[in-house]
Amino acid sequence: MSFLEQAKRGEITEEMKIVARDEGVTPEFIQRGVAAGRIVIPVTPYRNIRAMGIGEGLRTKVNASIGTSSDIVDINTEVEKAIAAEQAGADTLMELSTGGDFLDIRRKVCEATSLSVGSVPLYQAFIEAARKYGAVVHMKEDDLFRVTEEQAKLGTNFMAIHTGINRITVERLKKQGRHGGLCSRGGAFMTAWMIHNDKENPLYSEFDYLLEILKKHEVTLSMGNGMRAGAVHDATDRAQIQELVMNSELSDQAHDFGVQVIVEGPGHVPLDEIEANVVLMKRMSGNKPFYMLGPLCTDIAPGMDHIVASIGASMSAARGADFICYVTPAEHLALPNVEDVRTGVMTARLAAHIGDMIKYGKRDRDLEMGHARKNLDWNRQYELALDPGLAREVRASRMPEDKEACTMCGDYCALKIVRQTFGF
Repeated sequence: MSFLEQAKRGEITEEMKIVARDEGVTPEFIQRGVAAGRIVIPVTPYRNIRAMGIGEGLRTKVNASIGTSSDIVDINTEVEKAIAAEQAGADTLMELSTGGDFLDIRRKVCEATSLSVGSVPLYQAFIEAARKYGAVVHMKEDDLFRVTEEQAKLGTNFMAIHTGINRITVERLKKQGRHGGLCSRGGAFMTAWMIHNDKENPLYSEFDYLLEILKKHEVTLSMGNGMRAGAVHDATDRAQIQELVMNSELSDQAHDFGVQVIVEGPGHVPLDEIEANVVLMKRMSGNKPFYMLGPLCTDIAPGMDHIVASIGASMSAARGADFICYVTPAEHLALPNVEDVRTGVMTARLAAHIGDMIKYGKRDRDLEMGHARKNLDWNRQYELALDPGLAREVRASRMPEDKEACTMCGDYCALKIVRQTFGF
């Protein structure tokens, strides 16, 4: 019996109790949410992980993505990134290597973290085909399912799988065209394979078999978003919406089969279309947990895309997105390093908090910070800060003569003047 089937039977598991305690809700609330498909708790029989819930009524969660590339393969650095992401407060980790020994890298990353670890199995399947046969289009269909099972046995407990790309989706893409092409590696691999071989996507045509593998190894299915926009001018186009239609239908099938499921959303979206995308995703998928990739709301900020994404992610979370994928300063420019990972996580966590302030009215921590600032209580300000170490470091680097104030105002501290004038 799968974790989802336990929830459908009304059972409350230890993981549900942990999530309920962390979120400040009842275990019954979590059990009902999981049973209805509105909440997922990624689990695995293969390693010990920290129980964490994603979905309706819960704090917006943050994913950090790491992994090698064909140019840079350093397992130790990827392990460092995994540790840095967890220490910075990421809720999940995706290991997305496209270079080196895929299974060895993922094994070491899984060993280094207590977080749920996700992957995109088709990366490995297609790249192994390129190494063995000279091109990704020569991939054998069975390899997709073999790789999925291999990765699951390592304790990879949620997977982005590109099930919604089918002949209809590809036809929508061909007829409409794109300003920014396809930014999804999975989407590019799969469409190239389908067109070259004149075949249907095996992940779509053999979806029942895929579900058997995922259920057997207790993997949460994240419906891959291969047609997401890579430029704001492609947002909410027909190819993206066609894929969403397919993913929404398949997500119902997965839930009925006993597999926990997340639906992924678009990448580059202008600010005025974000709310519509979230509402559309939620409505079409039956309020399943929504994983927003980004979104990037302008295309002109290389080196600052983590800031751009935080703006989009804040609005996404406020309007109902449950799970956001961080973006680092290296986006569109280079493979992220350890510091990029840390910066990306902290920025995404800030965006999630800002969104939750609106979505749930969660403003108690901000109120406490206001009081601490009024009282010039520096230690309490550090405790409440998203990044206490950074706050301490900045203040210490420019410490004033009057230790109660700061060097921004010095002798003319507004808070001290108000206290002297009004007594508060």
